[in-house]
Amino acid sequence: MIKNLDKYSETDRSLIENAYNFAVQAHKSQKRLSGDAFITHPLAVAELLSELKLDASTIAAALLHDTIEDSEVSKNILSEQFGTEISFLVDGVTKLKQIGLPANSDPEKIQNFKKMFFAVAKDVRVILIKLADRLHNMRTVAFLPDHDRNRVALETLEIYAPIAARLGMGGWKGELEDLAFQYAYPTEFSWLRRKVRHKYLNLTRYLERTRPLLIKHLSDAGVSILEMHARGKHYYSLYQKMLRRDMDPNKIHDIVAMRIIVPDVKSCYEALGAIHAHYTPLPRMIKDYIALPKPNGYQSIHTTVFCEKGKIVEIQIRTPQMHDHNEKGVAAHWAYDESGKSKISTADRGELEWINRLKDFLDRSEPAEDISALKIDFFKNRIFVLTPKGDVEDLPEGATPIDFAYAIHSNLGHAVKGSKINGKIAPIDSELLNGDVVEILKGKEKKPSQDWLRYVKTANARHNIRSWFANQKNR
Repeated sequence: MIKNLDKYSETDRSLIENAYNFAVQAHKSQKRLSGDAFITHPLAVAELLSELKLDASTIAAALLHDTIEDSEVSKNILSEQFGTEISFLVDGVTKLKQIGLPANSDPEKIQNFKKMFFAVAKDVRVILIKLADRLHNMRTVAFLPDHDRNRVALETLEIYAPIAARLGMGGWKGELEDLAFQYAYPTEFSWLRRKVRHKYLNLTRYLERTRPLLIKHLSDAGVSILEMHARGKHYYSLYQKMLRRDMDPNKIHDIVAMRIIVPDVKSCYEALGAIHAHYTPLPRMIKDYIALPKPNGYQSIHTTVFCEKGKIVEIQIRTPQMHDHNEKGVAAHWAYDESGKSKISTADRGELEWINRLKDFLDRSEPAEDISALKIDFFKNRIFVLTPKGDVEDLPEGATPIDFAYAIHSNLGHAVKGSKINGKIAPIDSELLNGDVVEILKGKEKKPSQDWLRYVKTANARHNIRSWFANQKNR
C-alpha cells in the first residue's frame, strides 16, 4: 500500500484503502510491458501525489485513474462506490488519454486539447493526476517499442513538462524533461552529457570545498542557515540555455549552483549582503525573484559572484516556504491539513489564469497559423515585463512591445506608435527580455498595421489585429 498514510484521518485512510482494493480487483489480470502487475502503476501514481500531501480524494482517484479505460468499470459504478467527486476526477483523467500537441489545425486534435484544459479549469487536480501518471510512465518508458518511446518523449517535452512548469512544479518539470530528453533527442543528450559530465563533477566538488567558508561568512554576519547544498542544473534546461549561448558550457554560470535555505525573507537579504561583502557580484547578474516573482510564482534571490580562486558561481537564496512552492507549485497550496481536510480552496487561482487564457484561445482557434501561436504562447518559456507603474505582464520569450500592449488592452495595442524599453526609445518589433520596463507610445489614431502580424508572437495580439481589420471590412 501507499507509504505515509498515517498523515491522513482514519476516514480518509479507509477511503484510500477501499480505492486500492477496488483497483487491485479491476486490474487483477493485467500486466505492464515490464512484466509487473498493472496495479504497480496506479500505486506509483498515488504515491507521487501523496508525497505532495494532496487530499484523500485525489489519492483515491489516482489509484482508480485507469479503471474506466482499462477494465469493465464505468463512471456510474465509480460514482456509486466512491461518490461524484472521485468519479469526476477519474473521468477527467480518462478523457485526457489521447492528448497530443496539434501539428496543424486538425479539428480532432484541437478538440482533445479543449477537453484537457476545460477539465483543468474545473478542477486542476485532474492535471496533477495526469502529470503524475506521465511521470511514472516516463520512469518506465524504456519498456516501450522505439517508435512509441520517441512519440511519448516528444509529447512529454512539448506538453506535460511545460504544463508542470506553468503550474510552478519545478521538481516534476525537471525530471520529466530529463527523462524525455534522452529518448526524444538521444544524439543531443549523449553529446551534452559527454560535454559537461566532468564540469558537473568538478563544480560540485569545488562548491563542497567552498561550503564551509560560505557558512562561516554567513554565520559571522548573524545569518541562520537551515540548509546549504550544491544543485546541478537539469540536462534539458542546460541544453536549452546553451542554445542561447553558442553551445558553449563555459558561458553558463549555473551548471551547478549553491542553494542556501534561510528562515525568512529578512534573512534572504542579509545573506545576500554577507555574500557580496566577501565576493564581487557580476554586473547585471543579481536577480530578485522575491520582490518580483516569476509568472508561475517562483521566488528566490539569485546572485552570480566571483567566488574562491576567482571561480564564477551562482548562489540561490530562499526560505523553506519558497523552496517548497518552487518544487511543488500549485500543489504546495494544497498540503493535506491535519484536521482531515485539504486546503484546495486556498490555492492561488492567479497561477491558473493562463489556463483560462488558453481556453479563450482554443475557442477561437481555426487556422494552422494559430496552432503555431499556441506552441509559442502557452508552451514556451515565459518572461515577465513591467509597466512604468510596476505592474507585471506575463509573456512568452521573444514577445515584442506590441504583444505587451495587447496583453494590457486591445485599444492600447491598436494605438501603438512607438515604445520605450528601460527608458530608451526602441523599435516596436524589439525582442523583450525578462525584467524589461516597457512604455507604449500612443498615436492619435487606433490603427494597427498588417505588418505587425509578421513579428508579433502571442495569439492574443494576432487575434486582435485580425479582428480589427475584419471589422473594418464589414463597415
